[in-house]
Amino acid sequence: MNEETMPGISEKELSEILQVRRDKLSALQEAGKDPFAVTKFDVSHHSRDVLDNFDALEGRDVSVAGRLMVKRVMGKASFCKIQDREGLIQCYVSRDSLGEEEYAAFKKLDIGDIIGVKGFVFRTKTGETTVHAHALTLLSKSLKPLPEKFHGLTDVDLRYRQRYVDLIVNPDVRGTFIKRSQIISEIRRFLDARGFMEVETPMLVSNAGGAAARPFETHYNALDEDVRLRISLELYLKRLIVGGLEKVYEIGRVFRNEGLDTRHNPEFTLMELYQAYTDYHGMMDLTEELFRHLAAAVCGTTTIVYNGVELDWGRPFARLTMLDAVKQYAGVDFREILTLDDARAAAKAHGIEPEARHQKGDILNLFFEEFVEDKLIQPTFILDHPVEISPLTKRKPEDPAYVERFELFMNGWEMCNAYSELNDPIDQRARFAAQDALAAAGDAEANHTDEDFLNALEIGMPPTGGIGYGIDRLVMILTDSPSIRDVLLFPTMKPENN
Repeated sequence: MNEETMPGISEKELSEILQVRRDKLSALQEAGKDPFAVTKFDVSHHSRDVLDNFDALEGRDVSVAGRLMVKRVMGKASFCKIQDREGLIQCYVSRDSLGEEEYAAFKKLDIGDIIGVKGFVFRTKTGETTVHAHALTLLSKSLKPLPEKFHGLTDVDLRYRQRYVDLIVNPDVRGTFIKRSQIISEIRRFLDARGFMEVETPMLVSNAGGAAARPFETHYNALDEDVRLRISLELYLKRLIVGGLEKVYEIGRVFRNEGLDTRHNPEFTLMELYQAYTDYHGMMDLTEELFRHLAAAVCGTTTIVYNGVELDWGRPFARLTMLDAVKQYAGVDFREILTLDDARAAAKAHGIEPEARHQKGDILNLFFEEFVEDKLIQPTFILDHPVEISPLTKRKPEDPAYVERFELFMNGWEMCNAYSELNDPIDQRARFAAQDALAAAGDAEANHTDEDFLNALEIGMPPTGGIGYGIDRLVMILTDSPSIRDVLLFPTMKPENN
């Protein structure tokens, strides 16, 4: 902890507080009572167990442990509250129950110390469920004070840097991460019940493909090889479909060398799943079912409120092609735009500046990003993207300029991305070649030809539907969190000045 975490306390005062705590530790160690020498404490119950089961536990002994958050010393008897993973529990501590020496030791404890308490359960005259302590053990000495006398850590930057303190002093933050864990557990439960198999694929790869993103690069000393951190899970999971696993998914970290903002972190959690013998319509149906299940299981309702806006996950999600969406919101019908020159003229007329490499499909996507994305508040599937921006997707048989792909949008955000997966190795090689040309022209986010993946496709991949979900944005929506940093335990931060 530093002075910033203790508003109103001077550097000198803080130094004195720190010294007092170290002096207390030294005294304990000299007396043969070093708290750091304690190796274990048998916990029988957590706070919520005691509070929820008072009738069954009244008069019975329990042992609880946690961080000392409140201490009220009143002569021969005192009250304290300790915090464990489930909340706070009050303890009654008296000289008669502990003995003179142990009660004196209790009075010297500091807020933030970690203690174990054994005693019987009762209710005070005010009706508060309490543990009447007959034994108390100091398990760890806190050498630095909690911020603002544990009334909350409000400096946002410091909260992210010192998440361990944030979790101690801000119960809502702890609740967010408990809910995040529940969301991921429910995803696994949902998919496992439908016959999907969870797998793990490499993080260090020679060819970081499957998405349009700039990878992080590193070096493998043992092989004297430059490798990259994965930007996607796609290409290895499709190899498993070729291998006959039919339904696979992975939840894992991916890494993209890009900027930081409220919706982007260079490392984030992605889930991708692939199912043989289905297409992007099957992925749409699965996605609606999954989102509805998560809302009901984690939030108890299919009406999700994010930033004061109600999102209805209970009714069927809207489905709109990208062409129709641009026509509706931008007033431009790309069905009537036949040439690249026409597309560039339309872009200029609407204040859009395409790059020299952009084709007609790229310009359609620029229109979508500029005029449509932020209008999509309620859950909406945007279907049928141009082939230029979809190098791994199967073309629409009736219109090969577009592909069988969708993205789910809500709150103006992209929430997932799905394809009828391209399984034609000849077409895939041609599209990889187009990506190689873009990379040669300076596009740092272009894919590169992956010969082993092409070899897998030549072995034969069945018709397959695939989808990728950004878990962090999903957690943001379900926990009403304004920033991705609020749902990452340890978000990427700029280096401190020191």
